Amino acid sequence: MTEALIVIDVQNEYTAEGNLPIAYPDFGVAVGNIAAMMDAAAERGVKVVVVQHDAPATAPVFVPGTRNWELHPEIGGRSRDHLLHKAFPSSFAGTDLLDYLRANDVDTVTLVGFMTQNCVLHTAFDAVVHGLAARVVSDATGAPGLANEQGKASAREIHETLMTVFHSNVAAVGTTAEWLAGEGFAKSNLIVSTKAAR
Repeated sequence: MTEALIVIDVQNEYTAEGNLPIAYPDFGVAVGNIAAMMDAAAERGVKVVVVQHDAPATAPVFVPGTRNWELHPEIGGRSRDHLLHKAFPSSFAGTDLLDYLRANDVDTVTLVGFMTQNCVLHTAFDAVVHGLAARVVSDATGAPGLANEQGKASAREIHETLMTVFHSNVAAVGTTAEWLAGEGFAKSNLIVSTKAAR
């Protein structure tokens, strides 16, 4: 296994002062976990790719040059091997991520960052489409609560539901502690997950 750590959109927009505050897991805890993983990756020789979302100047969020667009200080100041900017939910769309991973013989991506239901989800699905094994770290990602004409879901419901969905078919899910300890993430599958829910 040749692994890369993909750090997705850890930007100030997701702080309590931003427009999209992460509510579960706790944002500060998640960022601390991501920082610890970045440090460990650098020590292990695991490639660290930091992703930053850019929006048009007329957008209400992620406008380049604004404070909320900036990488969180815990992340922006840390060692990384590659920085890329994206304009779509998937870190693969319109970027050189796939070329970079192939050039470095990476076959497994470990995803951390925000938001679980948006950019982490799209990146995980695209990783599988591109033939990569995907892993998601449950306490180094996070979501906001959502409410609209179709219903309401808490941040915890969204996050935990998607961890279950990921683990059933798309990406193996584990914790920061497991990753730091070098433990493998053993993915389930749809049949086992479906039978267990009956």
